[in-house]
Amino acid sequence: MPQTSFSADWLQKFSDPYAILGISVAADDSRVLKRYRNIAKVLHPDSFGATESETKQLASQIFARLVNPAYQKLKQEKDRTESLGLLRFQVRRLKREGAIAPKTKLAQQLSQLSLKDAEVFYEQAIAELGATQFQPIERFASVTQQLLELNLVYLQLKLDDVILREKRTGLVSSAPAQTIEFAPASPQEALATDYAYQHAKRAKEYLKKENLAQAVQELRDAIKIEPTQGEYHALLGFAYFKQNLSGMATVHFRQALKLNPKEPLALHYAAKLNLNLEDKVRPTQTTKKSGLFGLFGAKKP
Repeated sequence: MPQTSFSADWLQKFSDPYAILGISVAADDSRVLKRYRNIAKVLHPDSFGATESETKQLASQIFARLVNPAYQKLKQEKDRTESLGLLRFQVRRLKREGAIAPKTKLAQQLSQLSLKDAEVFYEQAIAELGATQFQPIERFASVTQQLLELNLVYLQLKLDDVILREKRTGLVSSAPAQTIEFAPASPQEALATDYAYQHAKRAKEYLKKENLAQAVQELRDAIKIEPTQGEYHALLGFAYFKQNLSGMATVHFRQALKLNPKEPLALHYAAKLNLNLEDKVRPTQTTKKSGLFGLFGAKKP
């Protein structure tokens, strides 16, 4: 891997932080930190002899340009959720384009398994590849590409399983009715932002079943795709409120009301949280002046 490999185009090939660190997309804080420390130890300059100056320089560049940024994207749960949302979005786009065709042996084997069998196979494959990802350092590029394929195939299997279950049971389940009613998005919104809409629709079902963790994950994915949809922020605020996370709930209720001062769910819980509604209308008034740039420049949660 010559030094000229560190071009912008080359670096762009490694956009999956999970693949760069060689960890499962299900990794938690402790696994991410443990893996990062192991990589730091392997790539530390003291690990190389005096005659390995080029290898030492390569290791230093990989650590600085790829490993460190990847760790920053995964060290906290909220950052991992966003990174995973981007990967899921990539899988949906590739699936729609018919472009998911694994080339590596492990990814091909994974693609032929049921989700139940794939769970174990995937974790074992990640561990196997991770053990040799940086030893020797020259294997980094090829092993990381294999890890990337594994992640994409695994997430595709997860997506296919969700779609299959939705076809069997329907997105609107027979769960008991809840006190809070969620208004469905309009057909125009569903067509314009189908991926975000599907995330939000699944989230509503999770909320009805009191599966709050899954609801939060789906809503964060929806907001990542469509950050200016006030309803999604209101639903996420509601999910946090149900978990007694009033601080996080307040953040998203505020954002919902900035985007839509009449958002009913946000208004309902703003009253419960004693939010000052006067501060919510002003940002929407300035949007008229800033036009489309103001609309798409809205801050993400």
